[in-house]
Amino acid sequence: MEIRYPEIGICGLSCQLCPKYHTDSKSRCEGCKSEERMNLGCPFITCAIKKKGIEFCWECKESRNCAKWGKHREAGRKFDSFKCYQKLEEDITFIQEKGFEEYKRLQDIREQILKEMLDNYNEGRSKSYYCIAVTVMEIEELREALIKAKKDSSGLDIKNKAKILHSLLDEIAKQEGYYLGLRKKEGF
Repeated sequence: MEIRYPEIGICGLSCQLCPKYHTDSKSRCEGCKSEERMNLGCPFITCAIKKKGIEFCWECKESRNCAKWGKHREAGRKFDSFKCYQKLEEDITFIQEKGFEEYKRLQDIREQILKEMLDNYNEGRSKSYYCIAVTVMEIEELREALIKAKKDSSGLDIKNKAKILHSLLDEIAKQEGYYLGLRKKEGF
């Protein structure tokens, strides 16, 4: 089958906002449905793509009762891996209500904002933080933070630019109740 969106996971996660998607090293992941990942044997790839010939779990007629997808979504309400799952359930609901094309359009905007953060405010330690911020915060909040960071950091070195953007994002997160960290299970 033709894979149209390798940068959006079968389960609903956006690879476009993942730290492993935005690296230049050998560990770069080109998306959950990239050729390399397809060969690894993810249970969602095996079920959806290889067995049912669909690109996303929500396209499956059994999706409402799927124990595997349900367990994944339930875990995503509480924990993250190296990728932020905080908006997974909200994103799936958005797709089901407003359509995949609108979701993809917004993910493209989020990715552009992330690229600007990584290109202009990443001192080498902020990639995961920015990926989480772009995943959980509203697009307008992110845009406003970047506008203010650009104004407030003119002429500064990258380390101080990063501090300013972090401060702005942290302030918004505090006001709005966002959590800008990965939620780990105890013992991990």
